[in-house]
Amino acid sequence: MADLTTNLAGIQSPNPFWLASAPPTNSGYQVQRAFEAGWGGAVWKTLGDPILNVSSRFAAVGFNGQRVAGFNNIELITDRPLEVNLKEIYETKKKFPNHAIIASLMVEPQQEKWHEIVKKVEDVGVDGLELNFGCPHGMAERGMGAASGQVPDLVEKQTYWAKEVAQTPVIVKLTPNITDITVTAEAAVRGGADAVSMINTINSLAGVDIHSWNTIPHVAGKGAHGGYCGPAVKPIALNMVAECARSPFINVPISGMGGVSNWQEAVEFMLMGATGVQVCTAAMHHGFRIVEDMIQGLNYYLDERGIEKVSDIVGKAVSKYSDWGNLDLNYKVVARIDPDTCINCNKCHISCEDTSHQCIDMLKDPSGKPYLKVREEDCVGCNLCSIVCPVDGAISMVELPNEQPPMTWNERQAALQATAAERLDV
Repeated sequence: MADLTTNLAGIQSPNPFWLASAPPTNSGYQVQRAFEAGWGGAVWKTLGDPILNVSSRFAAVGFNGQRVAGFNNIELITDRPLEVNLKEIYETKKKFPNHAIIASLMVEPQQEKWHEIVKKVEDVGVDGLELNFGCPHGMAERGMGAASGQVPDLVEKQTYWAKEVAQTPVIVKLTPNITDITVTAEAAVRGGADAVSMINTINSLAGVDIHSWNTIPHVAGKGAHGGYCGPAVKPIALNMVAECARSPFINVPISGMGGVSNWQEAVEFMLMGATGVQVCTAAMHHGFRIVEDMIQGLNYYLDERGIEKVSDIVGKAVSKYSDWGNLDLNYKVVARIDPDTCINCNKCHISCEDTSHQCIDMLKDPSGKPYLKVREEDCVGCNLCSIVCPVDGAISMVELPNEQPPMTWNERQAALQATAAERLDV
């Protein structure tokens, strides 16, 4: 079996699967149950001045039969006294000394507030701190969470304040509700962050009941924007992790989260630069024991490839992620339809004819049997037909030999500029 242990900025964990700061990590009872199930670490539900939560807090977005394709919440940080949480953290760490316990923290942007809470949580034996600069609702209206996380200067300053007194590694949790997450990630690094984590939830409204006209969820007929997470946000999260991983200015480990539901998605995040992953929605949907399949699947994946340590896959795909201007304009793939597998549902023809490049013909063989064929000379390799096809293997995207040498848009522009300069010289 492969070595699944991870080291995130000095925080040791028996495996890369952590529970994110959220309802599943609200109490010692829950975190201890999670560790018994096999989770390697847990980020305790955000600590700060206890608040009052509303009743009716969650909503889910279903799609095509999947009940929780996306998940929305308007819950805030802990509503339990700090002293109670600290006592349970101490007890949990004593019972599970080899599992990672990270305290998520959120206070007002004041130096003395950060100093006070950092000292208190470190006194009970946490392995690290996660500064919550991402919560998009409720706390943001009070000047905390995403309100701080959207301002690079505040991210840098508050990180620095925490680091002034912290004795354990400091992770900065970033908001995705920003144009370029690398800007705030760089600010966290300037402030002394030992690691960054991303993404927190995305501003959202789950829906509106078209009969009552109430928002979903609603509180006595009133609604508010909440935080969106779950499988639907995974592509957004994966991009942000990759952007930070390939930045030369963000030279700290990354804890990735956002829609991780299985071991395959965890591998994707790790290939794109995450040292480990945090999970919330999948655990809320299916319970803590999903980690068993995650651990087993990751072990098999690594063993099949002869990879001894999970840390060896971290960042291995980052070099493949670049800007559009660096893509080869002369690379070509085309669609090919397997007549023996095709069921002639015509979905590919309809999609191509109506919304793409009109390169799939409906033909008949000598016996009069209908079949579909791609005019490869007109196919641009957009992948749409293979995406909408309901039969695996019926449509393949085939790479064609390059008739011309590789050329990127950046290279093309440079060549055009050089030609223009030569003409000016003449």
